[in-house]
Amino acid sequence: MSTAVTSLAPAAPLLNLLGVSKAFEAKGDTTQALDDVSFSVQRGQFVSLIGPSGCGKSTILNLTAGLMAADEGEVAFDGRTVGGPNRRVGYMTQDDALFGWRNLLDNVALPLEIQRIAKPQRHARAAEMLARVGLAGFERHYPNQLSGGMRKRVSLARTLIYSPEFLLLDEPLGALDAQTRLVMQLELRRLVDALGLTVMLVTHDLHEAITLSDRILVFSKRPAQLIHELQVPRTGDQPPAQDVQTALYAQLWQWLTPEQEHIHD
Repeated sequence: MSTAVTSLAPAAPLLNLLGVSKAFEAKGDTTQALDDVSFSVQRGQFVSLIGPSGCGKSTILNLTAGLMAADEGEVAFDGRTVGGPNRRVGYMTQDDALFGWRNLLDNVALPLEIQRIAKPQRHARAAEMLARVGLAGFERHYPNQLSGGMRKRVSLARTLIYSPEFLLLDEPLGALDAQTRLVMQLELRRLVDALGLTVMLVTHDLHEAITLSDRILVFSKRPAQLIHELQVPRTGDQPPAQDVQTALYAQLWQWLTPEQEHIHD
């Protein structure tokens, strides 16, 4: 008597870039930002993009968000080509972009206000998100009353308020001091895991990439090509042990050093 063995097909990626190239023109000059870039991101993964400054990492975020189109290749989200603004992603940059005349509740609720959600509903949702990022009780405070880390929490709450599936993070913690940045990194990873989000982070901080990521993608100097990939061993939302982090940092630095040197050739 034979026993049937059923094999499970691998899950389809949430994001898939296939042969993507992108160039920009300004004042008659053409700058090639991306050259034949291919990679995918599975649901629930936290992926960091690292590489020399100006190599095209932020362009990848913009393509994923549907803010621009690829010249060649395809950017697909959940199996469909991204052909315009991708409303299933949230985008957070280094600038928290809070409005000084609005209290925290109204700052966080702004995306729902634009969608014409009734005030009671949007304020309830904003209060919920502020509590999620550890700012319950600060709803009536104003941005100028907050520390840098608290402002970042508000910005994150506003990014999450319409329940995006995929977070695009472009150096969001870059302006913070080292101690606050470390605290925010750990809180960000815990929140991402709790909400089951998928994340793509652009960072120049190798320690940050190691602390937060499941995978790290390493790009060459412009035009960006994917040259290396590193898997980060994790246990739940905890970063790797210190000796493992040291080894990973050394590997990333070894890969990146030739790319940095080529910039100055």
